[in-house]
Amino acid sequence: MIFPDQAVRIVIATKPVDFRKGHDGLAAMAHAELGFAPKAGAMVVFRSKRGDRLSFHIPTA
Repeated sequence: MIFPDQAVRIVIATKPVDFRKGHDGLAAMAHAELGFAPKAGAMVVFRSKRGDRLSFHIPTA
């Protein structure tokens, strides 16, 4: 379980992504396509193309 220290905005990306991109690729996608700047204080939830997995990413750098 993830328990943030403060109030965190959670954004769910509706477009499925390829998890082979890794954490750096997902961070770049959060920045480029969703417009989240580093240290934005939001958690982004991605889903796999098959729809059977989720990945949580907090853009930090």
